Amino acid sequence: MSPKKILIIVSDASSFPLYNTGTDGKTVSQDSGYFLMELAKPLQKFLDAGYEVTFASPEGKEPTPDPNSLSLAAFAGNWYERQRELDLIERMKKENGFSQPRKFSEISDDELKGYGGLFIPGGHAPLSDLGDNADLGRILSHFHSNAKPTAALCHGPWAFLSTKYGPNKQFAYKGYKMTSWSDAEEKVMEMWLRGEITKVEGTLREEGADMQEGIAKSLGSITVDRELVTGDNPMAANAIGDKFLEMLAAK
Repeated sequence: MSPKKILIIVSDASSFPLYNTGTDGKTVSQDSGYFLMELAKPLQKFLDAGYEVTFASPEGKEPTPDPNSLSLAAFAGNWYERQRELDLIERMKKENGFSQPRKFSEISDDELKGYGGLFIPGGHAPLSDLGDNADLGRILSHFHSNAKPTAALCHGPWAFLSTKYGPNKQFAYKGYKMTSWSDAEEKVMEMWLRGEITKVEGTLREEGADMQEGIAKSLGSITVDRELVTGDNPMAANAIGDKFLEMLAAK
């Protein structure tokens, strides 16, 4: 049975680059962070199942929520659900070190042996600092080489690119079926924000991932391949949490 500990990877960034904006084509910083429900829904399931969670980020800064994920619209007007998730994050700040995540560089290879699985929520922030982090590449390579359950949601799979900077210097998930925030969804965001955004789906496909997209995926269907479970957007948050726990229990 796998250890009852889960490592949760978060970004330090509170924005991401938005390219080719305005008439002069400037690059600007667009506010972002972790997407609240993509973190809170699986997190609550992990805690309810008796798992201990540890948060980690590149430099140990307090994670910032994506402003869009705090709106009532994101919760379809359900004020109580939003408040439950906000309260959970406040509890994590007091009890689980959420305000001061562990720095990736401070987590030793020996310590990694004590974690049963790893989870990466979405929000656009990972685009800023997770894809080229060598220490994250080292961490992910441990979970990959030991076939430990690894879950990532929405923009979270962008972090998998960091394995190119890890000990093996190559993309660890070539040939894996996976799902991320789709290029089609990103293009809708681009129309709204009036700029260009780096594409997760297209970039992972170029690296050799077998990207699974479509209507079913956008409506919450998850993708499982070996130790990996991935999802497209917040609609997959509950399903990815449940499947991840099932995979952990099977180890």
